[in-house]
Amino acid sequence: MPYSPKSSAKPKENANPLGIFDSGVGGLTVAKKIFELLPNENVIYFGDTGRYPYGPRSKGIVKKFSSQNVNFLLSYKVKFIVVACNTASSFALAGLRKNYDIPLVGVIEPGAAAAIKATRNGKIGVIGTVGTIYSKAYQKAIHRRNRQMKVYSIPCPLFVSLAEEGYINKDATQLIANEYLNPLVKKQVDTLVLGCTHYPLLKKVISRTMGEKVKLIDSAEETAKEVKRLLKIYGLLRNAKGQAFRRFYVSDVPNKFIEVGEKFLKGKIRDVKRIDIDKH
Repeated sequence: MPYSPKSSAKPKENANPLGIFDSGVGGLTVAKKIFELLPNENVIYFGDTGRYPYGPRSKGIVKKFSSQNVNFLLSYKVKFIVVACNTASSFALAGLRKNYDIPLVGVIEPGAAAAIKATRNGKIGVIGTVGTIYSKAYQKAIHRRNRQMKVYSIPCPLFVSLAEEGYINKDATQLIANEYLNPLVKKQVDTLVLGCTHYPLLKKVISRTMGEKVKLIDSAEETAKEVKRLLKIYGLLRNAKGQAFRRFYVSDVPNKFIEVGEKFLKGKIRDVKRIDIDKH
């Protein structure tokens, strides 16, 4: 059933953690913004590294994986869940909201709303994984709010690997960015949605390619703002003082997650545990 703040399933303790899940490490860009904006909140992060990536997978499989991820987070009595994956937000979020009595937010709606607010000429570009772009999730979300917007979408799958490998300021990265983004430059978009949680790491090269007048919309940042807004509305903000905990779980060996994740968070990652997600 859809979440109701009056539901008996509402956590009695606001100290209960936030739950965040992603197909891997990309959602750490969302987590980082949440840590900055809500430093008092306890957080459980699950990266489904054993089944990464979600982008090329079918809608049915992404829905199944997302339900298992939610079940895992609920085992830790989370009070709120962030679907920090664009593909899962595209394919699974609506079903999760119907099936679970807990507030959930994805990364697409906040990014779409911010893009409409930012554009001056009504031409919005969206870049993301193949799955996110072909789902037309951002286009639909933007047009639900304003049918007059022109939306141009381009899949940029190689950006994920470039971000994970730390190829931020390489010549090859610039060449790939030119290839992907020049069609959007020609369309004269004045606003570009970074529709994949990996892409904020490539902000500089993307901005350089698009031009300084193009506004980049970071869905991770917008999602963190929406999480804070909803926690206030539902009365779920943690008021307790003292150090908040951040715990990380993965579905494969954690070595790569730690290595790449520390680039995303720009700091050390501790307390990473491997779990069997198929049990959930």
